[in-house]
Amino acid sequence: MNHPPLCEDELHAYADHRLDAARRAEVEAMLAQRPELCQAVADWRMQNAKFHTVYDEVLNEPLPARLLGEVRVPRRHMPLRLAAVVTWLALGGIIGFMLRGHVEPDAPPVARLTALPRQAAIAHTVYSPEVRHPVEVGASEENHLVAWLSKRLGTALKPPHLAAQGFDLIGGRLLPGEAGPVAQFMYQDSKGLRLTLYVRQDATASAATAFRYTEEGKVSVFYWLDGKLGYALSGEIDKAALLPIATVVYQQINQ
Repeated sequence: MNHPPLCEDELHAYADHRLDAARRAEVEAMLAQRPELCQAVADWRMQNAKFHTVYDEVLNEPLPARLLGEVRVPRRHMPLRLAAVVTWLALGGIIGFMLRGHVEPDAPPVARLTALPRQAAIAHTVYSPEVRHPVEVGASEENHLVAWLSKRLGTALKPPHLAAQGFDLIGGRLLPGEAGPVAQFMYQDSKGLRLTLYVRQDATASAATAFRYTEEGKVSVFYWLDGKLGYALSGEIDKAALLPIATVVYQQINQ
């Protein structure tokens, strides 16, 4: 069956869940033949999720009066459309300034560590629900996967084996990070529950190896730093259930 050709606007609409059911099914059929477009859609969704997680609270806050005063121009001299543009530019400046604290590779170690679980949880939320393309390289090619991701991160990676904990490796993928490539390994149990191990390389080595826990929405995350690498194990699972698995991951990586 011939379908109307895809355009970038329609891909963005698909990524934002704005297509009707019939066209969404057609787009999914075409994406099944275009893995590079599937990756683009996944990246857009991850970016959207990241912005929502970090900035929704800021966007819902009223602008400070002092900033409104700086951009206020008498309405009789400014069309409504232009007034809206000026206001959004002011808000964009605020968000842009705040974004510096999340993306600068030279941020203090504590700031980089704080950002780690949030980044891992966003990546988990984006990719773990995927049915057709949860990973780029499957576990059947584990040696290739590990060699490829190790080369891209510039260090030898050791994905843990969690069969004793009821989870099998289903594969992994390469992700964009703030300071370079990031590796994500995905695991699944017999009930379909998925965990992801997010591995990020920092610009400088850190001695802060403390084992930490946080929750990002529905996602539980145990995370830590080990030299120049940051690790985060994420899953929609409670802390008590995730802790023994995270402990095994930590022990295997540090063997």
